[in-house]
Amino acid sequence: MANPRRAAPAVVPGLAARRVAVEVLEGVLRRHRPLDELLDGAEAQPGIAGLAERDRAFMRKLVATTLRRFGTLRAVLARYLERGPPADAPRVESVLLLGAAQLLFLDVPDHAAVDLGVRLAQADRRAARYAGLVNAVLRRVTREGAGDLAALDSPSLDTPGWLLARWQRHYGVETARAIAQAQRQEPPLDLTVKSAPESWAQRLRGRVLPTGTVRTIAHGPVSLLPGYVEGAWWVQDAAAALPARLVGSPAGWRVADLCAAPGGKTAQLALAGARVTAVDRSPTRLGRLRDNLARLGLAAETVTADVTEWQAEPFEAVLVDAPCSSTGTIRRHPDIPWLKREEDMGALVDLQRRLLDRAVALTAPGGTLVYCTCSLEAEEGEAQIEALLARHGDLRRQPITAAEVGGCSEFVTPVGDLRTLPCHLPDEEPRMAGLDGFYAARLTRT
Repeated sequence: MANPRRAAPAVVPGLAARRVAVEVLEGVLRRHRPLDELLDGAEAQPGIAGLAERDRAFMRKLVATTLRRFGTLRAVLARYLERGPPADAPRVESVLLLGAAQLLFLDVPDHAAVDLGVRLAQADRRAARYAGLVNAVLRRVTREGAGDLAALDSPSLDTPGWLLARWQRHYGVETARAIAQAQRQEPPLDLTVKSAPESWAQRLRGRVLPTGTVRTIAHGPVSLLPGYVEGAWWVQDAAAALPARLVGSPAGWRVADLCAAPGGKTAQLALAGARVTAVDRSPTRLGRLRDNLARLGLAAETVTADVTEWQAEPFEAVLVDAPCSSTGTIRRHPDIPWLKREEDMGALVDLQRRLLDRAVALTAPGGTLVYCTCSLEAEEGEAQIEALLARHGDLRRQPITAAEVGGCSEFVTPVGDLRTLPCHLPDEEPRMAGLDGFYAARLTRT
C-alpha cells in the first residue's frame, strides 16, 4: 500500500504580499534601511520577485501608506493597547500597523485585513502567542478606528517633532502644518517630455502644469505607459525639473552635472543641446543614468568620481544637485522621517560646502553655477548660499524670475532664489496637488 502523501499547504490569497510587506516595514523601522533599497535592486527584500505584479503593487502601496501615516496609526493603536505592543515580539506591532492601515486607509475588506493579520502573527515564532491580541485589536479598529481617527491631529502626528519644529521656525506654524499635510498624500506621476506636452498629457490622461511638466496618475507599471519604450519622456518631479532650466540656453556649452545620478537633469541639459559631463561617485547609479539616456536617445559623457576631488577644465555652466536630508521628498520617500535624525544635518552641510567650493573652481569666469537640494532645511539651502557668497567674492547671485518657473511667483524668494514647498500647486484632487520641496540658487562667477 502506497504511503499517503501529505497535502500541499493551501495558498491563501494576499498572504504572500502581506508577509513581504511585514519584512519591508521592519527593514525600515527596525533595521533602518532605506525603502528604495528594500524594494528594488540587488539588495531588495527576498520574496518580492516571486509576487505577481498586482500583489507587488499592493505591497508597495501598503508599506508606503503605513509609513506616511505611521504616527497616526500608532496613536490609534495606542488606544487599544494599554501596555503598548509586546516588547518580546516586535513583529506584532508591524502586523498591527499594516492591518490598521488596510482598515483605515485602503480599500480592503475588513475580514481580509483581520484574518490575514492573525495569520501573519501565527506564522512568527515569537508573535504566535499574541495572535488573539492581534485579532482583538484589529476588530476594535474595524468598529472604533474611524471615530478615533477623526479625533486625532493627524498632520502633526505623522511628522517627527524635531522636523515639524524646524519647519515652524523657518516657515511659520500655518505653512509648516500645510507642508506636513501635503507630505502625507500619495504623489502623482510627473513626467518631463521631450516635446508636445499637451499631446502627451492627452494620451496619458493627465494635464500640463504651468511649469511644463506633464502630470498624471499611474495605473500599473510606468514601463507599460505609452511613450516609455520609445523614450518620449522620463519620470521627474515637477520641482526637480526646474533647476536645470535655470542654466539658461546651454546649446553648445560645456556643462558639468555634479552628483548627476539618476540623470533627469542630465537628460534635460542634453536635450537642450549642451555637451554634458555627468559626474557621480556611484558606479551603479551612473549605470542607471546611462541606461536612461540610452532609452531616451540622448548622450552625455559620464565620469565616476568623488566630486569634491574631481579635476577638470572649467565649464561654462555647472549644476550641482547636492546630497541632502531629502526632507522635501517625503511624499515620494515616506521612510525619510523615520530614518533621518537632526544630528545628521551637520555632516551633510559640511559635504555641501565642500561640493560648492569645488563647483566654484569648476565654473569658468563669466559662467553660471546652479546649486540645488531637495531639502526644506534652511542650512542646506539659503544659509549655504549666503555662506558661499561670503567665502567667494567673485560670485554674484543671478536672481530667478517667476517667468522662468511657469509664472509661479510663490516659488521665488525675495532675494531671487527658488523655493518650492510640498503644499504649493494646490488642487481639488489631492492626488494631483503639490510638488517636492526644492531649493535652488543661480550664481555667476565674475
